[in-house]
This record gives sequence, C-alpha cells and structure tokens, in this order.
Amino acid sequence: MKIEEAVQWQKTFFRTGKTIPLAFRKMALKRLRRKILCYEKEICAALREDLNKSEPESYLSEIGMTLSELGYVEKHLARWTAKRHVLTPLAQFSAESFTVKEPYGVVLVMSPWNYPFMLCMEPLIGALAAGNCCVVKPSAYAPATSAVIRKILGECFPPEYVLTVEGGRKENRELLDQPFDYIFFTGGVTVGREVMERAAKNLTPVTLELGGKSPCIVDRTAKLNLAAKRIVFGKFLNCGQTCVAPDYILVEQCVKEEFIGYLKKWITVMYGADARKNPDYGKMINEKHFRRVCGLIEPEKVVFGGGADADTLKIQPTILDNVTAADAVMQEEIFGPVLPVLTFDAPTEAERFIRERPKPLALYLFTRNRCAMERFLRHVPFGGGCINDTVIHLATSRMGFGGVGQSGMGSYHGKKSFDTFSHEKSIVKKHLWLDLPMRYAPYADWKNALVRMFLK
Repeated sequence: MKIEEAVQWQKTFFRTGKTIPLAFRKMALKRLRRKILCYEKEICAALREDLNKSEPESYLSEIGMTLSELGYVEKHLARWTAKRHVLTPLAQFSAESFTVKEPYGVVLVMSPWNYPFMLCMEPLIGALAAGNCCVVKPSAYAPATSAVIRKILGECFPPEYVLTVEGGRKENRELLDQPFDYIFFTGGVTVGREVMERAAKNLTPVTLELGGKSPCIVDRTAKLNLAAKRIVFGKFLNCGQTCVAPDYILVEQCVKEEFIGYLKKWITVMYGADARKNPDYGKMINEKHFRRVCGLIEPEKVVFGGGADADTLKIQPTILDNVTAADAVMQEEIFGPVLPVLTFDAPTEAERFIRERPKPLALYLFTRNRCAMERFLRHVPFGGGCINDTVIHLATSRMGFGGVGQSGMGSYHGKKSFDTFSHEKSIVKKHLWLDLPMRYAPYADWKNALVRMFLK
C-alpha cells in the first residue's frame, strides 16, 4: 500500500471514534507492554547488532525506560483524560467552565538511530494515550531495531491504527508530503529544519527534539572525583551517541590538571585501558559517522585515547586538552566519544561563553556554590539538565524533556507527552435560568457601570 493511501486509511479509522474511549487507549498500552516484554531478547539482540549495546545497557537506557514510561502513563491516564474544571469569571455568571483534551487525529513519529527503540516508543506511547492513530518511521540507520519495532507494532495493532513505515530519505519525503495532524521528530538540526518547513505547507504543528553542543561546567568547589565519574558515564554511554551527552567541558583553570586525571581514571575503570577491546563498549552507527568523528580528533591535543578501529567502528574514549573555540571539534555537535576540555578563570567567563552560542539541549553544572547554581539556572538558557550529574534528567516521567531555540521546541515524557499529542478545548457551559442583560445592546449608563464593576 502506498504511503498516501495508508495515511488516508488511518484518517478514515480515526473518524470512527474507536480510539477515543479510555478503555481502548488503556488496552492499547497494555498490549504494547506485553509485546515488549515478549520480545525483550530480540530487542537486545537488535541493539547489539546496530550499536553494539550490551544487554544491561540496552535495558537501562532503552527497554527499562520505555516500560517505566508505559507504567506511569497507564497509572495516570484516567485523570489526564477527565474534564478539568476552572473558576468561572463573575461576569459570566451563571456558568460552568472546563477544559477537555481531544486527540489531534493521525500523527507521525519520526525517530532517530542512536536510541532507536526508546526514542520511537516513548513518543508513540504519548500519541496512543492521547487517542491518536499513528504512523511510526524508525531510522534506516538502525535496521535490526527497525525490523523488531515493525514486528512488535504489527502484532500489537492493525495498520489502520498504528503503521510502521521503514526506509530512508525517499520514504521520509513521501511521509512529509502527507497532511498529518501532528508531527513529532527526533533527530538533527538540519533535518529538523526541513521537517518544520515541510510541515508548514499543511499548517501541521510539530515537536522537534534536536540536539546541540551541551556544555558541562566544573568549578573549583566541585567534588572532582565524583564529577569525573558521572561525566564519564554520561559522555561515553552509547559511545557518546546521546543527544544530551556532555559535548564539551568548561573547567576552572586551577583544578584542570587534577580533574583530567580523574577523567582518565574513570574511563579506565569503566571501559578498560583500551575500550576497543571491551566487547560491551559501543560502536559508531556506521562508517560515515565513524570517519566524521575521527576527523574531529587533533592528535596533538589528545591526552587520553585517540585510537580507532575502522573494522569494528570503535573509537576509544578520547580526551582533548588545550582546546579553543576555533577548533573543528567545537564547530558541530560531536555525537561520539570525544571530550574536549576548555578552561575558565571566573564563572562569568563560562556563562558568557555559553550564552554567545546557540541554546543547548542540556547543561550540566558541577559545583557546591549555591550562588553559581542560581546564576546558571536563572541566566543561562538551555533545554534541561542536572546539577552535579549528567543525562539523568530525562529518565523521569514526572518532568518534561525538550529543547529551546536551535535545540528544539516542545517537550514530552509523562503528562507532557499526553499534552503534546492532545488539543485542549476550552468550554463554557452557560446555565439557562439567568441571563444577565448588561452585555446586550442597546447600551446604557447603568449597563456600562455594571460592566466596569465586573471587568477591572
């Protein structure tokens, strides 16, 4: 079936109203949970094939997070779908005011290759919870995971409700030509800009989860050993191919050497002296990205790692020192296991450095200085982040996750996902037993006096 026909088929199914009842939505989520648990081993095998993720990492960063999101949404969905009453202004007496959430209709979820399972399933959960039909487009760069996703969703749902479309750029273009009611895209800035341009032709609202160069600031008051441990975890998880990974470090000059020593220590503890020999260390997704990241490594600035294996697509966790803002590694999002280290002498210098660049998706601040915490929280724009840790701010269904400016627009997770895929109707239900005359013509002084009394 052609993509255009499939989308129209979904629109026809949505108009039947079958996706609206709460019971239907909950049953869909339960079926999805059962299938994920049933195919857990196959999901792990696919992630190993595509990204060389170990089974523990696959569960920690993909399967487990998806199941956690499912559980949270199932638990709270009834409350989210209920009417929400608000106070009625006295000028509208006597009436009842409330809001009602309705699904957009047929939505498109386009997911990336770096967390190919989780970043496909979590937006889908929100779309189904909100009562939509959904077309899912996994990344062609992760073909094994894409195939498992197609199998799971094909066994869970009929294609007129949830449809998986596999393929590459051709399929992406065909999908973006369709008049979807909402588009949710996760990926890079360049493609995100194209998605927004194509969506604008149909006035389709979008959520864009993009990326950017997420800074990590370490000042002299930080617990340096613990900071290094947590940064190494966040940076080299999934071989650095994480949209919220610390992209570069700004460390206070007076503690730089000590801090770099701790970074080296924790890389060795977690991955070994040469991570290329570690069977559970991830690989770059493909040769194109392998060569791109290798090209960002300046050998004269390497103080740890720097090695690469073209046969396995593995790049050692690499630390670059004496990096400047003009270096190639600072001109684009790295999206790989390369960690540049820059320095500052005063917190205002670090703040200025970040504010002069596009707003990042994440920011990480390691400090015990309360004033520094407040300063960065209030005066430095970024999507979200952590104080004294990395990446874990996205691992909760109780807060939204999203970017700002060039790092994205909109947010999701938990109720934010439900809200993202829902339109909120504002309703006033006017009672019939009283009809205040002051709003009707012909106008008079006494009516004007009443209006002024109510509206001020």
